[in-house]
Amino acid sequence: INSQSAKLANKQAVVHNGLEHHEPAMKENFPPHLSKHVILTVLAVSGARTRSCPAPSLWCSPAVVNGLVKLLRVWPCSLPHLRPGVMPGLFCCQELCSKPQFIAGGATRTDICQGALGDCWLLAAIASLTLNEEILARVVPKDQSFQDKYAGIFHFQFWQYGEWVDVVVDDRLPTKNGELLFVHSAEGSEFWSALLEKAYAKLNGSYESLSGGTTTEGFEDFTGGIAEWYELQKPPPNLFKIIQKALQKGSLLGCSIDITSAAETEAVTSQKLVKGHAYSVTGAEQVNFRGTVQKLIRIRNPWGEVEWTGKWNDNCPNWSGVDPEVRERLTRRHEDGEFWMAFNDFLRHYSRLEICNLTPDTLASDRYKKWSLQKLDGNWRRGATAGGCRNYPNTFWTNPQYLIKLEEEDEDPDDPEGGCTFLIGLIQKHRRRQRKMGEDMHTIGFAIYEARKFSGQTNIHLSKNFFLTNKAREKSNTFINLREVLNRFKLPAGEYIIVPSTFEPDKNGDFCLRVFSEKNANSTWVACGDHITAKLASLPEGIRGCRCCLQLRVGNLFSSFPQDAEISAFELRSILNRILAKRQDIKSDGFSIETCKIMVDLLDNDGSGKLGLKEFHTLWTKIQKYQKIYREIDVDRSGTMNSYEMRRALETAGFKLNCQLHQVIVARFADEDLVIDFDNFVRCLIRLETLFKMFRKLDTEKSGTIELNLVNVSSFSSKTFVLIFIWGGGEI
Repeated sequence: INSQSAKLANKQAVVHNGLEHHEPAMKENFPPHLSKHVILTVLAVSGARTRSCPAPSLWCSPAVVNGLVKLLRVWPCSLPHLRPGVMPGLFCCQELCSKPQFIAGGATRTDICQGALGDCWLLAAIASLTLNEEILARVVPKDQSFQDKYAGIFHFQFWQYGEWVDVVVDDRLPTKNGELLFVHSAEGSEFWSALLEKAYAKLNGSYESLSGGTTTEGFEDFTGGIAEWYELQKPPPNLFKIIQKALQKGSLLGCSIDITSAAETEAVTSQKLVKGHAYSVTGAEQVNFRGTVQKLIRIRNPWGEVEWTGKWNDNCPNWSGVDPEVRERLTRRHEDGEFWMAFNDFLRHYSRLEICNLTPDTLASDRYKKWSLQKLDGNWRRGATAGGCRNYPNTFWTNPQYLIKLEEEDEDPDDPEGGCTFLIGLIQKHRRRQRKMGEDMHTIGFAIYEARKFSGQTNIHLSKNFFLTNKAREKSNTFINLREVLNRFKLPAGEYIIVPSTFEPDKNGDFCLRVFSEKNANSTWVACGDHITAKLASLPEGIRGCRCCLQLRVGNLFSSFPQDAEISAFELRSILNRILAKRQDIKSDGFSIETCKIMVDLLDNDGSGKLGLKEFHTLWTKIQKYQKIYREIDVDRSGTMNSYEMRRALETAGFKLNCQLHQVIVARFADEDLVIDFDNFVRCLIRLETLFKMFRKLDTEKSGTIELNLVNVSSFSSKTFVLIFIWGGGEI
């Protein structure tokens, strides 16, 4: 269904169904009560982002919205939910039909008829699912029925970002005038598709969240595969080879012809091709025909009838010019509805090709050459790791970075170029669930950079200067607000850095990054800079000098105190704030008493809760170092530090932290405007130093890990316990 026909179809559905209510199916309490926001959103956005029109295409008539508002004032806030049949023992329960069936005579496309919800993208994926019984059985487990062991519940399985999730729903379905409001079967007595839609709505938070999407999204959630698509008006030159390799690897392939109006839906052309209809691609061969090589493609119409009547159809005389053995092998009829056509005719008549590449765990058969799959999860967090795209050079480098090493080139004798073929898919997680909170899909994409200069290194995070002086080797075709951005690449063997990002900075989100490769991608598929290290400054050499020498170094800061006096955190605050008030290049309200207490805790060697002259000298040396770093990082001379500059500041101070810890630091030390003042900057560095010193003290074997028992914990002072387990979350 293309965007225009989707608009027409949805508009007709709204009019004919009287702008009916749409019941959200919340995961925690399914189904819940209806909200006005849900109804307005579903009907206004129905049909948006259909598979054949992946870019956002919203339709919302002002007259329709005004009519909805009036109707909502008088209509009830919930829909009747009926069971397909009567449960044993519940004689007063209304039923949808007298003899309901879960699946009758096998699952077919006629079991899937769209209702009032704009989820045609999902239904197209379900229809394709019926063509592969093995995969269908995983999504819709067998041995479920309304007769044997019927308990009023059914379960389905969906792939979600690397794992299969089992979803259980009851069989109460939303209705209007005793008929199903959403997906239903043609004859009205088969309910597997309606229950599957309900389970998928539960997985995504509500029926509302299913409005608008892409067929590839459904493909992936039903198979765990990675889906790509091609516009056949502008095909890549090696598309035929791509199709052959996809078939060898057991991928699911589908094709369709665009329509320009709702009236063209399933219209049959003069050569017996059906518009707006999903076909499956089942074969691709090259044959010798009268001294030339002909590329042929085999297509299946799921109707089981209405076949192509052009060149290379079943009765075409061209077959007489093909070797008899080849002709017998290719034309042996397995089922009606399947036909061959020339690849050039395929490109001319069809509009789109979709390929769902299956993961090794989905393909049970050993006859397929399986893809190699690598997956990593990550996130973008405002102020720390949500740097936006290359248009924002000051923050782009803060995005998560991933290193992949390609070692084995493709084994393709017909390809003189060589190289490693791989697909990258970037999926943003759980965005449909967040629609009820006013959120929607981010605009996402990625870039790939050569890491030749950093060969063999894994603990790297490319700096701002690198991206200013190096061009991306490859990148996603576009940044787009779909759940997934995917592209196919072919690059020489080597090491590469992948940088996924949102288009604009400061967008919070979780993502899953997957790489499918024809050959094994090396195990060096890791998050860059994931190791945590610290270079702590040693004690200054002159710290053991006499009091007079030390006072010369710290000036008159200590002059007002007696010979052997020590200063408390309150006195320390007074001293430091007098100094800081004189600084014009650092904007600050002064040090807080909490920061001063932390500084005293770090350097109080005798447990007195105060600092002596030598201890104060050490602290003053640190503060001077921190001031210098703070000024250097403050490139805009604002007197403050932006949270995105914090990573570079910490590295200058000797701390290399991973993305997760940078996110924690920003959450705890930046204000709502993502500004880190000097007080919080010093507090962060002092806490980090305390944590690393304590960790090294406990890591007696220098293994990089520690195990704590009750004896260790009981020996901690309260301040150390708080620092390790509250600030660090017990993970450092």
